[in-house]
Amino acid sequence: MNFLAEMNTEIARFNMVEQQIRTWQVLDKNVLSLLSQLERQWFVPSAYHALAYSDTEIPLGHGEFMLPPRVEARLLQDLGLQPHEQVLEIGTGSAYLTALLALSCAHVTSLECHAELLSQAQQNLQNADIHNVRLLQSQGVPTHLPHASFDAVVLGGSVAKVPDELLKLLKPTGRLLAVVGEEPIMQTTLVQRQADGTGHGRVLWDVVIPRLHGFAESAIFQF
Repeated sequence: MNFLAEMNTEIARFNMVEQQIRTWQVLDKNVLSLLSQLERQWFVPSAYHALAYSDTEIPLGHGEFMLPPRVEARLLQDLGLQPHEQVLEIGTGSAYLTALLALSCAHVTSLECHAELLSQAQQNLQNADIHNVRLLQSQGVPTHLPHASFDAVVLGGSVAKVPDELLKLLKPTGRLLAVVGEEPIMQTTLVQRQADGTGHGRVLWDVVIPRLHGFAESAIFQF
């Protein structure tokens, strides 16, 4: 990258943080610092490099999309990760959110159903020099992971409802963050695991994002 292009990228990243992310109530200094430093264009398909710092969804193929930066930033902030924590991400995509998670915690296990995207995500993480991530090919609710393994679970796409099976993957004090609902109304919901294994959900903010593959849809009633 030549000097002029590098300067343009730095300006675009600065504007992303100041104009898109701060204005979306993302004020955590650690989150803002990560977004200011991580090269988002490393995670964007080459055909869309010009949109790397834009407030838009970016196609990845296979019907998947990168979420707008403000949404990824808000998810990261609301998870409130600690350096010692183990995190499960469902829906790796380009691995940009994966990278942000990995820079905020001890280790990330990330699941992606498309082998091609998984391979590209691995390359993206290597380019960013991020190595505390395990990528696995998996679709829907993972049944091969041990229970009570994760401090936090985050879903990279929306679901009609949060499957109870996901709560079993959380440690006793763990939490899960997901966008839940049907268009045009979806709500980002933080579910805290309770002592009896059930979850207590709290709605944080509204947003509409693409569906996560492999999860059941709500029944549609016809009259």
